[in-house]
Amino acid sequence: MPVAHLSVFLPAYNEEENVQRAVEHVSAVCHGLGFTYEIIVVNDGSTDGTGDVVRDLMLGIANLRLEEHHPNRGYGGALQAGFATSNGELIAFIPADNQFDFNEVQSLLDRVDEADIVCGWRADRQDSAIRKLFASGWNTVVRILFGRLCRDIDCGFKLLRREVIESVPLRSMGAMIDTELLAGARARGFKIVEVPVTHLPRIGGRATGADPRVILRAFRDLLRFRLRLTEELRDERRAA
Repeated sequence: MPVAHLSVFLPAYNEEENVQRAVEHVSAVCHGLGFTYEIIVVNDGSTDGTGDVVRDLMLGIANLRLEEHHPNRGYGGALQAGFATSNGELIAFIPADNQFDFNEVQSLLDRVDEADIVCGWRADRQDSAIRKLFASGWNTVVRILFGRLCRDIDCGFKLLRREVIESVPLRSMGAMIDTELLAGARARGFKIVEVPVTHLPRIGGRATGADPRVILRAFRDLLRFRLRLTEELRDERRAA
């Protein structure tokens, strides 16, 4: 594909132990891609030294930026902030927890000429049994409400075209954000493809996605979004 400007953002919440390695890895990979690029860390109200680590890294990585907000807004809020501050024609996001190998962004880039969103899917998911159980239930409910969007809806490694973000309203501040993005895009005619990606065990920090309060809120928001999407599409057809 022609050389484009690539934005890569990393949502981070209390990732002081992980963020330096994550940013340095993304920077090294981007340097060899042949794109102009920017790297953004979205510090989502961390209470540890995540922001300080990134500020130190900015002294040596010229195309690194830090987007911060306080208090914590949740995963959806972090993704919304990343999309809002990204300038690229192509936008990739990957968590700052080092559970993905950003070298594999090339596999996503190889498919972007045939789709608007390229979703990674965790071929061998390195999570606890309870997290896998929650994910299976979530994916089942999403498929009932919206049809099949992709096999691993909440995989945190995705690549998309700017036009998607400009066309799909995103409101979720929580774990429902990936479903809102993919279902909203599919409903508006954008094409989604998927590629397998490596998933690595977390070796530092603490995962927060299995918090029962987060899960219950996500299911509540999912049902509300199903109704809202119908209204949005009806309004868009009327305005066309």
